[in-house]
Amino acid sequence: DRGDLVALTVQTVLHNMLFGIALIFLIQWIFLGNLRCALIVAATIPVALFLAVIITVLRGESANLLSVGAIDLGIIVDATVIMVENIFRHIAHYSSRQTESRHGHLSDKLHRILTAAIEVDKPIFFSVIITIAAFLPLFTMQGVEGQIFGPMSRTYAYALLGAVIATFTITPVLSSVLLPERVAEVETFVVRGIRGLYQAILPLAVRNYRVSAAIALVFLGICGLLGARLGTEFLPKLEEGNLWIRALMPPTITLEAGVDTVARIRNVLKSYPPVSTVVSEQGRGDDGTDPDGSFLVEFFVPLKPTGEWPPGLTKAELVRQMSAQLEREFIGVDFNFSQYIQDNIEEAVSGVKGENSVKIFGRDLSELERLSKLVKADIAQVPGVTDPAAFDLLGQPNLVIRIDRTKAARYGIAVSDINAVVQAAIGGQEVTRVYEGEMNFALTVRLAPQYRDNIDAIRAVPVALPSGDPKQMTTYIALSDIAEVKLETGAAYIYRENGQRFIPLKFSVRERDLGSTVADAQARVAHNVPTPQGYRIEWSGEFGALVEAKKRLALIVPLSLLLILALLYSLFNSVRDSLVALSGIPFAVAGGILGLYVAGLNASVSAAVGFISLFGVSAMDGILLVSYIRREIEEGLSSEDAIIRAAETRMRQVFMTGFSACIGLVPAALSTGIGSQVQQPLACVIVGGMLLSPICSLLVIPIVARMVMPTVHKASHSQLPQPARH
Repeated sequence: DRGDLVALTVQTVLHNMLFGIALIFLIQWIFLGNLRCALIVAATIPVALFLAVIITVLRGESANLLSVGAIDLGIIVDATVIMVENIFRHIAHYSSRQTESRHGHLSDKLHRILTAAIEVDKPIFFSVIITIAAFLPLFTMQGVEGQIFGPMSRTYAYALLGAVIATFTITPVLSSVLLPERVAEVETFVVRGIRGLYQAILPLAVRNYRVSAAIALVFLGICGLLGARLGTEFLPKLEEGNLWIRALMPPTITLEAGVDTVARIRNVLKSYPPVSTVVSEQGRGDDGTDPDGSFLVEFFVPLKPTGEWPPGLTKAELVRQMSAQLEREFIGVDFNFSQYIQDNIEEAVSGVKGENSVKIFGRDLSELERLSKLVKADIAQVPGVTDPAAFDLLGQPNLVIRIDRTKAARYGIAVSDINAVVQAAIGGQEVTRVYEGEMNFALTVRLAPQYRDNIDAIRAVPVALPSGDPKQMTTYIALSDIAEVKLETGAAYIYRENGQRFIPLKFSVRERDLGSTVADAQARVAHNVPTPQGYRIEWSGEFGALVEAKKRLALIVPLSLLLILALLYSLFNSVRDSLVALSGIPFAVAGGILGLYVAGLNASVSAAVGFISLFGVSAMDGILLVSYIRREIEEGLSSEDAIIRAAETRMRQVFMTGFSACIGLVPAALSTGIGSQVQQPLACVIVGGMLLSPICSLLVIPIVARMVMPTVHKASHSQLPQPARH
C-alpha cells in the first residue's frame, strides 16, 4: 500500500506550490510597486492550472509528483508579467485626455490598455509558442524517463495554453477594472537600485563590446569547466521511506535449510531503531511469474518517520551500518539495498534483480562463470561500487545416469527398457487409475524412499534380464552393472536475451555519481578482463537507461533549437536577429550549471528537463529586447542608442520574468521532504539559470546586437506594430 508515500508527496507538492505562488506575488509587488498589478498577475495562475486540470481529466490522465509539482509557476505567468507591466507603464506615461480610436469612442484608459496590449501581443504569442516548442524533447522521451516526464510536458503545455488565453483576455479586463484612470509609475527602491547600476554598466558594455564579449566568453568557459566536473546519474533517488533488501544465499540451499538464516537476518534488521517492521519472502511466488530459486530472499523494511530516528542518523548511514553487519555475520550471502518502487523500475529496465548490472554474453556456461568472477573482482575495486555479486549459472547438483550400451547389449537389454526402469523406480510410473464418484486419480508407484534417497541406493536398483522362457525365474542385475551413476554439477539457471545466453552481475553505486563510477569500472574491466571471440560485455540498468536518454536528447535538443530558430525567423524575418535573440541561452545554461554545482547535485535526466525549460524563457527575453531594438532603429536612432534605450526600457520586464521563473521553484529547490528528490535537480537548474539569465541577457544581447546589427533597419523587414511614443 503506497498510500502513505502518495500522501507525503502530495503534501510536499502543495507546500512548494503555495509557497512559490506567494513568492511570485511578492516579486511582482516589489518590481511594480502596485498591489493591484500583482493581483492581476497572480490571477493567471489559477486560470492556467484549472485549464490544465480540465484537459488532464478529459484525457483520463492523473496528477503526479512531476506533472504538477515540477511546473514552474513563474514561467506560467511570464506572459502576463510582460502584458501587465506594459499596460501599467502606458497608463502611467499617457495623459488622461479622451482619445478616439478607429474602433469608436473609447475611454482614454481603455485605449491605453489596447495600445499596450497590441504592442506586445506578437512577442508574447511567439514567446509562449517557443516555450512549448522547447519542451519538444520531453515528448520524445521513452522508457522510464518517458513515463515520468511525459505527463509533465503535457501538463506544462496545457498550463501555458491557459496562461496565454488568460493573458489576452482576463488580464486586459482585470486591468481595466482594477487599475484607476491615473497611476503613478513609482519605482521601488529595488528597481531604482537595479536601474541605477544597470544604467552605469550598460553604456560601457555596449561601447566596449569587444572587451565585453571576451569577458562573456571567459565566463562561459569557466562554467563549461564546472559542468565537466559534474557527476552524472539517470534519475535522482525518490525517497520512499522504506528499504527493499535482496539476499542471495548459496544456490544449492533448500527452502527448509534457508529458513533459519532468513529468520536471523530479519532479527538483525529489526534491531535497528528506524525500522518499523520486516517482511521476508524466500524463493518464488505462488503465481510463478517470478521463477526464483530457494536461494533468493527479499526483505521489505518499512521505516519510521525521520523525526523518530536517532539524532544525526541518515538513511545512507543506516544502509552502511546494516550492510556492514550483515556481511560480517552472514558469510557467503550477497546483499543488495534498494527501495520498493525503485527496485521494480530497475528490474524492469535491465531485467536483472539489481540497481545496475553487467551482462556477459557468450555460448559456454563455464566460460561465462569464469568471466563473471573476473569482472566481479575488478569492479569491486572501483571506488563507489558496493554490493557486487554474480548470479550463478552452475552449481545445481544433477544425478547423471549414463548407460553403457556395450554392456547392455551383452545382457540383451534394450536402452528403452533401462530408461523405463529408472523412471519407474525414481520418478514414479502410473499403473492404474482410482475412481471416486465422478473424480479419478492416477495411482503411481515407485521405490520406497530408503531405496532411492542416495547415490548408492540408486546404483543398486534392480534391472530384470530378458528371458525367453516365461517359466524360468527372472534374474536381476544392479543398475551400476550396465550404467555409470554419479553426481555432477550442472546448470542451475540459463539466462537468455534476444536468443543469446548471458550471465548477469549486479552492483550498486553509493557515495559517488553513477556516470564516473561506471566509466572507471568499464575502463578497468576492458584492461584486465580480455573477452574471447564470440563474447561481449554490456552495461545495463540505470547506466544503460542514462546512455539511451543521452543519445535521444543529443538528437532531439538540436532539432528543438532549430525549431525555435525557425519560429524566431517567422517573427523577425531575419536569421541574424533570430540568432541575436537566442544569444542569451548559453548564459542561462551556464546559470543552470552553477545551480547544480552550488547545490552539490549531479547532472541527470531531471536536470536536463530543467535546462530544456530554460530555452523558452531565455528566448522570451531575447524576443522582448530584439523586437524593441528593431523599433527604435526603424524610427531613426543609431544602432548604439537604440540598443541602450531598448535595454533600459525593457529592463524591468526582463528582470520580472526571470526572477518570477526563478523564485517560483525556490521552494522545490530547497525542499527536503518526501518526493522532493526528483524535483530538486530540475528546480536548481531553473533557479540558477533564471537568476543569471536576466543579468546576462540584459548585457549579452545588447553586446551581440551592437556587434551584428546595422545602423538602419529597413521598415519592410518588420511586421511588428509601431510602439506608442512617450
